[in-house]
Amino acid sequence: MAEPEPRKFLLHRCCKFHWKGKANIIIPLITLPLLVMGFKYNMAEYKCMYLIVTMALLWITETLPIYVTAFFPIVFCPMLGLVSIDVVCQLYFSNTVVMFLGGLIVALGIEYCNLHTRIALSVIQIVGGSPRRLFVGLMSVSVFMGLWISNSAGTAMMCPIVKAVVNEMDANNIYPVYMTQEEEPVGEGEPPHPSMITMALYIGVAYASTIGGLGTLIGTGTNLVFKGIYSQRFPTSEEDVTFANFMMYSIPIMVLCNIALVIIVIMTTHMGLFRPKSKTGLIIKEATANRKLLEDVLRERYKSLGPMSCHEIQMSILFAIMIIVLFSRKPGFLPGWSEFFSAKPLGSSTGVFVIVLLLFALPTQYVFFRYCCGKPPFPGQALDAMLSWHYVHDQIPWGLLFLLGGGFALAEASKNSGVNVMIARAMQVLIGMPSIPVQLITIILSMFFSTFNSSVVIANIVIPILCEMALVLEMHPLVLTLPSCLSISMCYFLPVSTPPNAIVCNYANIKTKYFACCGILPTIIGYWLVILNTNTWGMIIFPEAKSFPDWAQEIKNQSKI
Repeated sequence: MAEPEPRKFLLHRCCKFHWKGKANIIIPLITLPLLVMGFKYNMAEYKCMYLIVTMALLWITETLPIYVTAFFPIVFCPMLGLVSIDVVCQLYFSNTVVMFLGGLIVALGIEYCNLHTRIALSVIQIVGGSPRRLFVGLMSVSVFMGLWISNSAGTAMMCPIVKAVVNEMDANNIYPVYMTQEEEPVGEGEPPHPSMITMALYIGVAYASTIGGLGTLIGTGTNLVFKGIYSQRFPTSEEDVTFANFMMYSIPIMVLCNIALVIIVIMTTHMGLFRPKSKTGLIIKEATANRKLLEDVLRERYKSLGPMSCHEIQMSILFAIMIIVLFSRKPGFLPGWSEFFSAKPLGSSTGVFVIVLLLFALPTQYVFFRYCCGKPPFPGQALDAMLSWHYVHDQIPWGLLFLLGGGFALAEASKNSGVNVMIARAMQVLIGMPSIPVQLITIILSMFFSTFNSSVVIANIVIPILCEMALVLEMHPLVLTLPSCLSISMCYFLPVSTPPNAIVCNYANIKTKYFACCGILPTIIGYWLVILNTNTWGMIIFPEAKSFPDWAQEIKNQSKI
């Protein structure tokens, strides 16, 4: 029997299949000189820079899962003497993280009782059954969902609804739902690629969820990163960013104007708007003529849901109460409910978790009342609660909570070590530049970095730097941090840019090249709307942002920048 030939070592194959393991060793070695300098000169700034740069490279390359990299501060902050372990661990479960967790649980409550399907079908019936009207209806529902639940959860809820609508389109031959083999070849066993019109429905839902997430603090993780880091770095700020004033700042231009323009753009590029004689325009015209058939099908689907159950009614009431509680905690123009509790300050997470507790405490129905004054036999079956813990445990993206906490811990280490002073001194070349050119530069850089990585990761890296940049340039911190926070979420080019992009791209089997082309114009629109909003409507909501405030000057003096 012939001996097997020895396997040859091929460098390119080794690098191709094992590059992550090698990078996990190489990256800390590349950044090691920073740590050596830190110990040699006994400078906490270099030690913290080592941690920041190492985590940033690991986050960008994803050689370790980004959620695992977020645990680095737990190990290195105490070891390097940057932050005590008690403080670090508290930041992983801060008020901001808890508020985000509460919002996710409420979103799961909506999904658990299937209320999101009823809402979507109701809106679709109102707007009509033509492809363009369906598109507007789906976008409207997604924007509304994005305001109150995380944009990733909203997108995940909407995808099955879009699929059901697309399947009805396909079954009734309303329009070609998938591309032909000539348009986009498909290998054996692979799912077909959606047509341009179908792509518009799916991608529109992702974009709409992202835009809706810009409107509230709990809408997306980047908003909460901004809130947490801003409050942490500027605890004496007289311009408190509350749920109410954040909504007033973002909704008119960043949500309403933005979604209207994006709808027009996608309908123009993918649904033949203003091009009635194009191939897509003719398909849409024919599909619109057959809309009655689809409207009948959707009406039957809505009827199959039956009347609203007690479970859905309760969920609707609790959802409405949560919105009122979040808005009224500290609305700004009148006293909020938090001011009635003078013993200790209350955060938004307190109000959200009142709703969360009720979700687990209240039953789905109240049939036991029938037997309170009756006679035996009594029903022996236990009633289900409005939300199951097992369902929550399996569905919550726990890693995202760790990612938020890791970013807050990194920001705390930067502040304590003085690395922020180093960064601020390096930016003194920009002193004297008007605020709008600085915004143009910082926003486009934020969007560029977010294009190739997770938006929450980029927010954790960029926003602390912008806080220090605002101090050294003597601009109000809100003028730099809040616009960049919003712009980080509006990178529509790649699936990796935001969670909604990744969810839709995977769910609908959309190729990256189509996703990138579709995102060009919406990204440009978002960029200029951020600039417009910051310097017009934003100055009305935060009039103090026009100048460098005294409390910021005190923080700058204390930091010895």
